Amino acid sequence: MIKKMGYRWHLRQLMAARGMFQTSDLVPLLAERGIHLSREQVFRLVTQSPQRMSMDTLAALCDILDCGVEQLIEVVVVEQSVRKPAAGEADSRRVPQVRRTTIRRPGQE
Repeated sequence: MIKKMGYRWHLRQLMAARGMFQTSDLVPLLAERGIHLSREQVFRLVTQSPQRMSMDTLAALCDILDCGVEQLIEVVVVEQSVRKPAAGEADSRRVPQVRRTTIRRPGQE
């Protein structure tokens, strides 16, 4: 079985729930906790799901928003489990047979 995992990033929603509607609101709050990010970095952090983040930044965000990691990051299954067919078992996603073609010009047989 193969299971691909992903996540949903809820920073924007949590900020809105606490009356924070501008990404720049986070800059001084992060700085108070020793996290110095530019306005552009904070904007990307709020508007896009981060691929990597320091644990210090994650801890600071949880402290600022008074939430747990599980509220900020929701783990989800991106792709359902796929069972590989056993030997001899028919596969419903079977790839069609490849057939060679011959191009014949007019007058050629």
